Amino acid sequence: MLQVNRNVNLAEPQLGATLPSEVLQSAINFVRRQYVVIAFAIALTTMLGIVYLITTPPIFTAYAKMIIDTRKVQLFQQESIMGDLGIDTAAVESQVELLKSQNIALAVVKANHLTENPDFVGSGKGLWGTITGAVFGAPPPEVSSEAELTGRAAGAVSGGLSVKRVGLTYVIEVGFRSKSPDTAAQMANAVVDAYILDQLDAKFQATRRASAWLQDRIAELKEQSSTAERAVEDFKRKNNMISADGRLVNEQQLGELSSQLVIARKRTADTQARLDRIQTILRGDTVNATVTDSLNNTVVTRLRQQYLDNLNKEADWSARYGANHLAAVNLRNQMKGILASIREELVRLAETYKSDLEIAKLGQDAAEKELAAVVAQSQEANQDKVTLRQLESSAKTYRTQYDNFLQKYMETVQQQSFPVTEARTISAAKQGFKSSPVTSQVLSFALLGGILLGAGIGWLRESSNRVFRTSKQAETIIGKDSIAVLPLLATKKNSQRDMPKGSISEDPRTIAREHDAAWSVIDAPFSRFAEEIRSIKLAIDLNAVVRANKIVGFTSAIPDEGKTTTSTALALLVAQAKSRVILVDCDLRNPSLSRRLAPRATIGLLDVISGNASLKDAICRDPATNLAFLPAVLKSRLANSSEFLASDAMKKLFENLRNDFDYIIVDLSPLVPVVDVRSSLSFVDSYVLVVKWGATSIDTVQRALHSARAVYDKIVGVVLNKVDIDSLGRFDGNAGSYYDNKLYARYGYTK
Repeated sequence: MLQVNRNVNLAEPQLGATLPSEVLQSAINFVRRQYVVIAFAIALTTMLGIVYLITTPPIFTAYAKMIIDTRKVQLFQQESIMGDLGIDTAAVESQVELLKSQNIALAVVKANHLTENPDFVGSGKGLWGTITGAVFGAPPPEVSSEAELTGRAAGAVSGGLSVKRVGLTYVIEVGFRSKSPDTAAQMANAVVDAYILDQLDAKFQATRRASAWLQDRIAELKEQSSTAERAVEDFKRKNNMISADGRLVNEQQLGELSSQLVIARKRTADTQARLDRIQTILRGDTVNATVTDSLNNTVVTRLRQQYLDNLNKEADWSARYGANHLAAVNLRNQMKGILASIREELVRLAETYKSDLEIAKLGQDAAEKELAAVVAQSQEANQDKVTLRQLESSAKTYRTQYDNFLQKYMETVQQQSFPVTEARTISAAKQGFKSSPVTSQVLSFALLGGILLGAGIGWLRESSNRVFRTSKQAETIIGKDSIAVLPLLATKKNSQRDMPKGSISEDPRTIAREHDAAWSVIDAPFSRFAEEIRSIKLAIDLNAVVRANKIVGFTSAIPDEGKTTTSTALALLVAQAKSRVILVDCDLRNPSLSRRLAPRATIGLLDVISGNASLKDAICRDPATNLAFLPAVLKSRLANSSEFLASDAMKKLFENLRNDFDYIIVDLSPLVPVVDVRSSLSFVDSYVLVVKWGATSIDTVQRALHSARAVYDKIVGVVLNKVDIDSLGRFDGNAGSYYDNKLYARYGYTK
């Protein structure tokens, strides 16, 4: 089926995946084809760039750098009332916009008296309008008011100003463009100074407004604090609430009594514990008991020591002299007396503890009664205490606020006399440098623009000239194999004067020999043209393996594409190989082949199919190759030529030719002007489509084949004719070397 692709790239056909090397080669080939256009475009844009450099006045740019310091500036180690908060990215960007604002521009105009500078107000359009006026000679308009002058000067400042943040830092770069390098530096520094002064003034005004507000607020808080403190004292006096050291008297009594009660209870508990221990000792062993008070008692200590001494002596004497010895018995009796004395002393101590316990209990009871009385009195005064605490809290709050605002007011007064700002200059602008026009940039852009313009024009030229250039392109668009690429041969048009004597035979049945491309296969058998004709024959022979292919028709989309020359050359090549071949001129509308090969013939194809002459009498032959040729001799122009081609007599004629010849080559009319080719479908086995290289429109061929689908199905292949071999390599990408003449030299190639 016919393939239609109307978006084909002529320089690089779309056949499978495109390799990078092919893309590069295609680009190189495109430049080779369009280098004249590209060179002209580059020359044009370069000349325009030079004119621009000559006529454009230079512009100078100067840059000053400032920093927004993130550190807090604190006066006298006090936190600023203005809240010097850390500066984030958004704050820096805000300062950039502030530098571009109209307020800064107006401040620069006022500080530098720019309304008197003609560079800023002369053209009425700011700095750039002044430059334009200087280039084109436009006179400045009349200025009638100071406000208009100021507006123009501010517009000129804004037009020449550029502000940007340096990376992600807190540094801001301020640039200014001017016709003068000194003016550029002066204005860049003036903008920075105006910004810093604007910040100082803004802080001064804010501090002054805050100071005035604080004065009113301090007076109000002072009055509120005094009123609250008087309310506390009046409430105490009214309710007889006497205080000492900041505390009420009953509160102090309650605290002291609570402490006394704790001490009394502890004394009672200690005395009771000692009494219980003494009683426990009296019920048990009095000698070995470890009572603290007994150990501290000198009497008990001495008696216990005597007891222990006697005990040791008794044990020693009993061991020496026996337990019944009189001395041992006396010692034991003394020991019993000592124990009795110790017990008596302990009993006395117990009675003392009992007395101390009674005294402690009486003291505890008295403390508890006194505390209960004070607690009862305090409960009656609790509501008054709550009210008093509220009044005291309110008075304290007002006093704290008053002190804080008074401190802030003092800081504000100090800042008002010495305001500071976070911005400072870190690099003042020096003399400006030439920023435009930059010769290298202008020439580079001109060169690039010329290349792009030339490439664009070249692409438009090739896009508008949709013709066949390569074999792959023909195969992709038409969908048939490209079987030959016939080179363009320089030949002369045949004329009676140019032909050698005897080239046209007087015998009407002898083929006339012409000096045209077709006879090159005989005259130059080793030429590229002859080799490509052999390629056509090989394609026809290979197609014959699939189906009968004796009768081959040659056609084209439009006239003058070389189908007649191609068919004649093929017939001569086959005849030279001693094959039986006949060439038939079936272009009944314009039998140019008959006029070339048989200009004196009187009978031809129409006479044979009408029965007025025999086939044998109508055939012309070439004595050298024995080529048979059946001309189309017309007595007048035919309007119904397609009916002759579709007639049964024509079919019968070609059936007879099929039996007598090995090859029947038919020269048919073009597809577009007439419908005769479609009438030949009944007797032609296959077709060869001849396309003129670099001339035939792709759309024309597509429309022609679309209207003759049956013919398309029988096409053996496509022949590109009249090809400029030297130029073909510039269209066929990497395959350009395929057509190099050196490849054929070893095999006898001749041009």
